[in-house]
Amino acid sequence: MRLVPWQPDDMLRRLDDVVSVYGEAMGYRAELLATRRGYIGAHVRRAGFRAVATLTTEGQLAGFGYGYASGAGQWWHDQVRSALPDTDRQRWLGDCFEVVELHVRPTAQGHGIGARQLRALLSMADGATVLLSTPEADEQKSRAWRLYRRFGFEDVLRNFYFPGDERAFAILGRDLPLTERARAEGAPGIVGI
Repeated sequence: MRLVPWQPDDMLRRLDDVVSVYGEAMGYRAELLATRRGYIGAHVRRAGFRAVATLTTEGQLAGFGYGYASGAGQWWHDQVRSALPDTDRQRWLGDCFEVVELHVRPTAQGHGIGARQLRALLSMADGATVLLSTPEADEQKSRAWRLYRRFGFEDVLRNFYFPGDERAFAILGRDLPLTERARAEGAPGIVGI
């Protein structure tokens, strides 16, 4: 497998594959996946957009991740901003890179792909902080939670509910940039970054 940086057009060319990986990883219904196509198409044009993809030797998409500069007027940013105490808004959202999606096909999980994708994405990110949201889960059993904790993500908001979703989410954050040690650990396989 190889990890490659993606430009917006790369993601749009592989949008069917991206949505497929997203659906498999999240366990979402087909009707929800149709709406994600439009969101992703809009996201690739946002300021500070960065993306990575993990491709098999046959060129199949095993995983992907992307994010961009978080800012006022963006739905996720505004939802999180409204829930943060005034004292935390500037710290976390003043110069923030938002990890929007980070997914690995279930059949490819457990091989360090998510960690390599996250490390590469954070190494390319602009900003003083990075935020992401993840469904609340048993931190000891969830691969995603263990990954985020290993990368030094801390609780910013817990048990947060986005409008239209009955699940509770955690908003996690950390400072940027990654330390040299974090950049170096487990980074083999990154091509062109």
